[in-house]
Amino acid sequence: MEMLPEVEPELEEAELQEEEAEQEEEEGGEDGGLSELRELEETLAKVQIAPSAAQLLDPKAEADSSKLPVSYRENSAKEKLLQTMADNFNCQYSYLYPDRTPLLLCPLNECGVQKFVSTTLRPTLLPYPEIYHWQGCASFISDFLSLQPLDPPVDLPKKLCSPTWTLRTQKGTCFEFSTLLCSLLLGAGYNAYCVSGYAMKEMCLLNQNRQECPLLKPQVKKAVVQQKEEKTKYTVKPPHDLYSRFEKRQEQKRQEEARVALLSQQQEAQRLQEERERPPPDPLLGLRVHCWVLVLSGNREVPENFFIDPLAGQSYPTTSEKFLGIESIWNHQNYWVNMQDCRFGCTEMTFDLGNPVKWEYLLRGSTSHNILLNSDTKTQNDQEDEEEEDEETEEVFEMPPSWVSRIHISQEDMESRYPGGTKLIQYRQATVEKFAPYLMKDGLITRLTTYNDLDCTHPNTVTEWYKHRHDHLDERELEKATGLTTEHFRPGRSYALKCHRYVTLIPETERQMDFYSRFRVDDLASRVETPSEMTETFENRPDFLYHRQVVYDKQVLSFEPAENAKQVRRPIKKVVEKFHRDHSKAASEDVAKRVFLLSEDQIQVTYHLEEDRSIPAWRNFIKPRDWQNTFTPQLASSFQVDPRDEPDKELFLYEALMALMAEEKNVLTGIQDSEEEVRAILDARQQEESGITLQISIYDTARNEKARMYIEELKRLAEEELLNKEEKELDILAPFLAKLGNPASLTREQVQQLVADCLAEMKQRLVDRANLIQARFEKETQELQQKQQWYQKNQLTMTQEDEDAYLAYCSDAMFRIHVVKLRLNRHKDKAPQMYLALRDKLRRDPRLIQHLW
Repeated sequence: MEMLPEVEPELEEAELQEEEAEQEEEEGGEDGGLSELRELEETLAKVQIAPSAAQLLDPKAEADSSKLPVSYRENSAKEKLLQTMADNFNCQYSYLYPDRTPLLLCPLNECGVQKFVSTTLRPTLLPYPEIYHWQGCASFISDFLSLQPLDPPVDLPKKLCSPTWTLRTQKGTCFEFSTLLCSLLLGAGYNAYCVSGYAMKEMCLLNQNRQECPLLKPQVKKAVVQQKEEKTKYTVKPPHDLYSRFEKRQEQKRQEEARVALLSQQQEAQRLQEERERPPPDPLLGLRVHCWVLVLSGNREVPENFFIDPLAGQSYPTTSEKFLGIESIWNHQNYWVNMQDCRFGCTEMTFDLGNPVKWEYLLRGSTSHNILLNSDTKTQNDQEDEEEEDEETEEVFEMPPSWVSRIHISQEDMESRYPGGTKLIQYRQATVEKFAPYLMKDGLITRLTTYNDLDCTHPNTVTEWYKHRHDHLDERELEKATGLTTEHFRPGRSYALKCHRYVTLIPETERQMDFYSRFRVDDLASRVETPSEMTETFENRPDFLYHRQVVYDKQVLSFEPAENAKQVRRPIKKVVEKFHRDHSKAASEDVAKRVFLLSEDQIQVTYHLEEDRSIPAWRNFIKPRDWQNTFTPQLASSFQVDPRDEPDKELFLYEALMALMAEEKNVLTGIQDSEEEVRAILDARQQEESGITLQISIYDTARNEKARMYIEELKRLAEEELLNKEEKELDILAPFLAKLGNPASLTREQVQQLVADCLAEMKQRLVDRANLIQARFEKETQELQQKQQWYQKNQLTMTQEDEDAYLAYCSDAMFRIHVVKLRLNRHKDKAPQMYLALRDKLRRDPRLIQHLW
């Protein structure tokens, strides 16, 4: 009541303003009315009809709906009957279970037409080996499509596009992901189903920040195999242990306490890290709608049931805690509603679709009974009931065929694979970047970056995978902290290089090279190099060499200018070689270790240990510095295990020393070749990295320039041949008809005149051609006669060179005259034939034939 006095003055002011406006309009007269009329027309012209609901959903879909097949835009009679049955089923379901979420039965497709979800599946087998297995299917779908989250996340989608439309746009919801994946799996022979249910927030939104990257290689600890030493009767007894047992127990006790303290610290740190990584509570837990794929065992040798998340392309067991419940599942033959309790997720669910107590089916038929029941588990009563049902055959409604066109994925889409050719995936302390082949100039297809922190700000290692590289580079790993680079190569590279670990490409620095030993002549397996050493390992050599170590001495610095300085090799101090056992020789004669002490001019040889001995035999030699002196026994010393053996004779020791000195030269030559090989590999790597080239298959005409130019040349030749053929088939009457004005019909007199003119023109052309050839014949003959007259006048004063030139000219002139004469005779023979052929062609012309006969 108190607010009425405040409202009445405002109403009175509004009424006064309206009266004043009416008076002004009346005073405006006709001019004001015309202006208002124009304003009204302009306003109405701006008004446009609002787009339909289908256009609002996807303008491109409405624009292209006319180009889609009729099955996309209309429903057949069988589909309409199916929708009626689905509506009836949904009404009964809503009445019996009013608290449950509505079912996804007949959503709209891209054309705005309701389609049953089972008919949206289109089983298709594609001609790609990768798509034939579920791992390849799931990986391709997750890479090729982009996710459109459900909005709102707790409601079922009102629209479900076809798999062909999803492939065309390369985007879709989780339901469209699953529909496409299930269609490919069904075509490949899997017993696959689309599942509508609920899942965790991270799975619904494709958030993989808390998942471990699958590309991270698990660190497998290599078990050290300890070889048991064979105890013999004459082994040396170990020395007595003189340590105090009390001190040992105290030390073990302290180590145990330290281990327990360290373990508790690690557990506490792990607990704190888990609390930090634990996501905040989801207010929509258990309500987020998600769709995934269920694969049942049986077909394609699948041992047990499992789920596939189409968004990430990963498989999970049916007891996974990431799936919180199931409402319904369907395939291309039927639709089932889950009647089991999902309070504990999917851990206790069974997928016996033939059990109507746990799964309620939509269509009654052969697809709704006994899907997973084995014949061994059926009782005799069940078999009798089945026989009675077979006798009483009933007409059942079968699922209509899919309204979707056949799924097609081009070779270009299989290669590009990712939307735009690239894709970035964020994992726990790692990021993965994927690239399409040939997109990056260096052939990069995958880059994995690991970080030291959860915020992914401090990179630890960067691993890159390559493809189609001309240098056969397959993988490269870079450790950011140390700068250590590890490169892996495929077979086929020069020097059979397999792996290269280095910090810098400068020679004589720390590095390790592994090789494909089976592709090398020297059977080299690895080479480890440092500034002071070089160690080589061999495999399966015929001389049983498996280890070679080169120790370098300190290098003397050179003070020469850089321009005049030559490449100085590192001086070798010592070379150690080790050999495997050669059972064709006696142990005392089989070399186990050979040491060349170059700085001391000595050679040490150690032989293999005999089975019943504890000390091996050995020989030491001192190289004589003065070759003029004879060999003396003081230059050699040896040890023989068996004292009963006769001592080595001086001649034998001399020959052994000479053989070892010759072998030393070969070893030094091999070391020099190894050093040159390292420099060649480093130079080649620098050149390859400066100018990277990719290998292109000869069958890839889109990228292979030579193949593309060859195909274009073939097309050009074919077009030229076609043009020549068309030119040959030109209308010979066209110029003569143009003189007559190109009449629609010809009279008898005009036809006779055309034929006469055409034959006369042909006759004149033949005569002109004969005259032209005759003129050429006369010209050549006249020139030859003039040359002969010149020769008769100057015959006495001509040199031998002039005479040879005259004879060559006469020979060429006679040849040309002979050719022209042949052409003239051939023309005379063919001219009548050409004239008669033209006359016959004119008589067969449909425009002239009625007046010539």
